[in-house]
Amino acid sequence: MIAEAATLTGDVRMRLLQAADAEALSAAYRLNRDHLAPWEPERADEFFTAAGQRAVIESKLALHAAGQEVPWILLAGSRVVGAITLTGIVRGPFLSAHVGYWVDKDFNGIGIGSSAIAFVLAAARDELGLHRVQAATLEHNTPSRKILSRAGFDEIGLAPSYLKIAGSWQDHVLFQRILE
Repeated sequence: MIAEAATLTGDVRMRLLQAADAEALSAAYRLNRDHLAPWEPERADEFFTAAGQRAVIESKLALHAAGQEVPWILLAGSRVVGAITLTGIVRGPFLSAHVGYWVDKDFNGIGIGSSAIAFVLAAARDELGLHRVQAATLEHNTPSRKILSRAGFDEIGLAPSYLKIAGSWQDHVLFQRILE
């Protein structure tokens, strides 16, 4: 059983995503739309609605039930202030996953991302039995690169035209953390 909740810093906590989070998550995405735009794929307007988030959550919860993803949200009180997800969980000899995350513009720089990463790495190792977690950041995303470095991730290379972010194919720096 995966850890469902944890306190991160101050009054910020994280817990597994739930179907009932659609309204709060859509509000968080609307509030952070401009802040996240340079770091994410272009999003249709529907993504920022409660109905759009219900569809996203349904998909994430189905992948979670299948053992392929673990989605958490970050909360300050009842306000969603970010998300972190293990995706692409692979079993067998690989025992690996990817981690992706975002933090609300008003909560950057106070250790939330670092605390969430530490929690997820422990859960990946201790509860999921994973050997490796990978992450990718845009070359110019200095804050995320610092978070990953502090969490013990090693830079393993550059992936040219890795993801279509903010409307264009962009290079990403790849990181991994071996969980031993």
